Amino acid sequence: MITEIDIVLNPKQASDESFYKPILVQKLEVKVGRINGIQILRKSIDARRRDIKINMKFRVAVDEKFPVAKELIFDYPNVKDKKKVIVVGAGPAGLFAALRLVELGYCPIVLERGKSVEDRKKDLGQLHRTRNVDPDSNYSFGEGGAGTFSDGKLYTRSKKRGNLQKILNVLHFHGAQDEILYEAHPHIGTDVLPKVIVNIRKSIIAAGGEVHFSCKVIDYLLDANKIIGVLTQDGNTFKGEAVILATGHSARDVYRKLNESDIDIEAKSFAMGVRIEHPQDLIDQIQYHNPNGRGKYLPAASYSFVQQVEGRGVYSFCMCPGGVIVPAATGENQQVVNGMSSSGRNTAFANSGMAVEIRTEDISEYEKFGPLAGLHFQEDLEAQAFVEGGENLTAPAQRMVDFVEGRKSESLPKTSYHPGVVSSEMHKWLPKHIAYRLQEGFKAFGRKSKGFLTNKAVILGVESRTSSPVRIPRDRETFQHTKIEGLFPCGEGAGYAGGIVSAAMDGEQCAEAFDRFFTS
Repeated sequence: MITEIDIVLNPKQASDESFYKPILVQKLEVKVGRINGIQILRKSIDARRRDIKINMKFRVAVDEKFPVAKELIFDYPNVKDKKKVIVVGAGPAGLFAALRLVELGYCPIVLERGKSVEDRKKDLGQLHRTRNVDPDSNYSFGEGGAGTFSDGKLYTRSKKRGNLQKILNVLHFHGAQDEILYEAHPHIGTDVLPKVIVNIRKSIIAAGGEVHFSCKVIDYLLDANKIIGVLTQDGNTFKGEAVILATGHSARDVYRKLNESDIDIEAKSFAMGVRIEHPQDLIDQIQYHNPNGRGKYLPAASYSFVQQVEGRGVYSFCMCPGGVIVPAATGENQQVVNGMSSSGRNTAFANSGMAVEIRTEDISEYEKFGPLAGLHFQEDLEAQAFVEGGENLTAPAQRMVDFVEGRKSESLPKTSYHPGVVSSEMHKWLPKHIAYRLQEGFKAFGRKSKGFLTNKAVILGVESRTSSPVRIPRDRETFQHTKIEGLFPCGEGAGYAGGIVSAAMDGEQCAEAFDRFFTS
């Protein structure tokens, strides 16, 4: 008999099969020797009360063994001599578009402005040593995109169409840990995800596809209203049946080039704010309702907040328990922060983006820039944060309560941000529509979670790359640009995703849309 069963366990019971197997025996009313296999199907934490519960779903084999499972193997066909499709960008949208193209029988040509994972690691080390940003190889640009070295969260609030389980299975096949297949909030970790990305690259190349690094696209080749290829900075031309444009939301030169080329783009709402950091022990105490923290069997606690303040959303974003804050600038005179965690989530700090929704009417003084209004607003705020921080990637910072109450922090707590922090009156120089809403949002979060609003927490500026301020319009059905045949805007940079999973799903959908277009 193969049966499935839901049970509620305490953290210790859920931590190991030696603890939960006797409970399954009792629940199923069988002898222990009759159980020949146990699989975890789902696992989630209910931390609403101090008595923490772990909800688990198991598949159990009683008196028989599980059928020999056909191992989920993605057998990518050889497409070396098949029709070519250009994929611009090797982030999750681009990589999953390429894999899906291979499955559909097309040869993807992936062009990535940044470097491979291996070389990118070296450049990140150099960034921390010298504080000099390589504009094409940093925490945002390079193989795997911004997510490669920024945590690897695999859950999303997105209601987009797409096969979430397929995305998780592909990542697992390429080296991600088993837990991503059943945890409610799966997470790979920045120490594991780079290896997964490398394996995806190897699958694309083994199938006959191409992946080119340090290959920056600078122009688009058009024949009337149809795109036929792209031109790269080194003078090479790549032609194909279509172009999937998956460049990520920090590729500002892409937006500018599209605008200069009279290829329609449009302004959209986006979000900006700060990154906040608490001691992880404090977040554990708050979230697990226990002054002793999480104990031996619970993971580092996370949180999620959202609050409406005068018609705009204020919310936590990319929360990194047991993580660190990193410099995420992509050019000179920029101060940008982001967060990441390793798979162990084992530092002494908990950080999260705290973002405020921004609509075009909130930045009316930038109207003169048309569809690039939000981009210019981002750039100006990053430049101001750069000056406020001392012009060397040191981050302007302020204790949380000091920020809410509008006073300078005379000292700052220890932080995970390696370049360091300097006290800054952020409540004064952040735009009022951001600063005021953050202040009110923090008050609301403090009311929801006692102890969260504290001067033990510090905010760092600025968190400006949470979403794209530009959308590249596309048809709802064909996924092609509304004016350019064969151009498929894709992922976060095009304004259609927000995170690894939704970007990967959008990449697959764009590949499938191309197939429908090509075979129609």
